Amino acid sequence: MGFTCGIVGLPNVGKSTLFNAITAAGAEAANYPFCTIDPNVGVVSVPDARIERLVQLYNPPKIVPTTLEFVDIAGLVKGASKGEGLGNQFLSHIRDVNAIAHVVRCFDDTNVVHVDGSVNPKRDIEVIETELIIKDLDTVAKKQSDADRRAKTGDKKVREEAEFYVRVKEHLSTGRLAKYIAINNEEEQLWFRDMHLLTGKPVMYVCNVHEKEMASENAYVKEVREIAAKEGSKVVVVSAAVEAEVAELPQEERPGFLTSLGLKESGLSKVIHEGYDLLRLLTFFTAGPKEVHAWTAPKGSTAPQAAGVIHSDFEKGFIRAEIMKFSDLDRLGSEAAIKEQGLLHIEGKEYLVEDGDVVHFRFNV
Repeated sequence: MGFTCGIVGLPNVGKSTLFNAITAAGAEAANYPFCTIDPNVGVVSVPDARIERLVQLYNPPKIVPTTLEFVDIAGLVKGASKGEGLGNQFLSHIRDVNAIAHVVRCFDDTNVVHVDGSVNPKRDIEVIETELIIKDLDTVAKKQSDADRRAKTGDKKVREEAEFYVRVKEHLSTGRLAKYIAINNEEEQLWFRDMHLLTGKPVMYVCNVHEKEMASENAYVKEVREIAAKEGSKVVVVSAAVEAEVAELPQEERPGFLTSLGLKESGLSKVIHEGYDLLRLLTFFTAGPKEVHAWTAPKGSTAPQAAGVIHSDFEKGFIRAEIMKFSDLDRLGSEAAIKEQGLLHIEGKEYLVEDGDVVHFRFNV
């Protein structure tokens, strides 16, 4: 698994159309609010030309790309936490995602109704953030209540935990996102992480524009970029309509279609690239005559930690890692040539795995 991404946004901003296009999951999409009633989950393979090259070199019977999971929930509206629209009942479905893709409408079209009557990215973003904060407040309140009950035993550490939840609640009550709260020590980090707060997650703004505006950014997109810059968030500009067209084309026709629109890559590829960067992830490979497999690990992972992504036994019994750089393997064309050139690197526990490494782990348990 690469990472999981929860999709949020107002109704009619193109969430379900985009979800359909990039996952081919068949979620219902229509020009009216609340067409998504249940959360939709779609898993897509992460496109990577390096896998194709490794398959050419090894010709294995089994190919396993890394994947990205999208969770699309019903559109939120102002007052969702109080039962407006479908309410925020589905927000619990994205508590465990790694990142949030916030789809923002950045196009004018009188044929597509806007739930608030007009297109205004700043207002729309604030509406969603407010609903996420309210959901987080509910989560924190439950944690605080539980900690208060346990603190009656007089346990000092539990009292500190309860006080931490009070501080988080006060922070959220001012309208600030959870990710901006000061975390003072490892214990607070643990308590914070355990809550899976929605406003504590990394955010990627997905600006949905008209296909005619794909090549040049409009004022709406620029407004979103200003907001994202202040938050340290990522911005991806896509056209859900274009993505829907791309999804219907045969694989071999897609590059030419995108080129005809002046685009270098699909919206899915943009979301993946920015998501990996946002979450500081990398891809490494294991390859051989039986299988080519892509794996995802956090940047800064040591060789044993990367081995643990494959199986916990690999990490526990780690001996060494035999590393080939994909660029070397691509250029030279075989493992034998890699070894002849002295480019097979034997690394120990301190080695930091790099994006594109082709690794064979030696372990003993």
